[in-house]
Amino acid sequence: MFGGVFGGGSQKPAQPAAPTGMPGMGQMQADPNAQLAAAEQEMEMVTDMFARLNDLCYKKCLIQRYNDEELTKAESVCADRCVAKFFQINREVSDKLAKYSQANQ
Repeated sequence: MFGGVFGGGSQKPAQPAAPTGMPGMGQMQADPNAQLAAAEQEMEMVTDMFARLNDLCYKKCLIQRYNDEELTKAESVCADRCVAKFFQINREVSDKLAKYSQANQ
């Protein structure tokens, strides 16, 4: 789940590599369909997380009467804090789940 961008997660995206015939360049994964499926699943997770974040912060921060096309200062500050808290909690939960998973292996 885009660990560097969204603050955690124990999954790492598959890294493309050179064919095994090249020394020191790593190994190429055998199944490109598996890479595609993993990328699609990761995209679905990111899209879902963005939708939840958007819905939550929109309901919490944006005034439902549209008097102006620009965000007010209060709306902007609220949205910034909402997003920061969302990602902080996401990272903390991901870290705890990763520790729990490692402890149970």
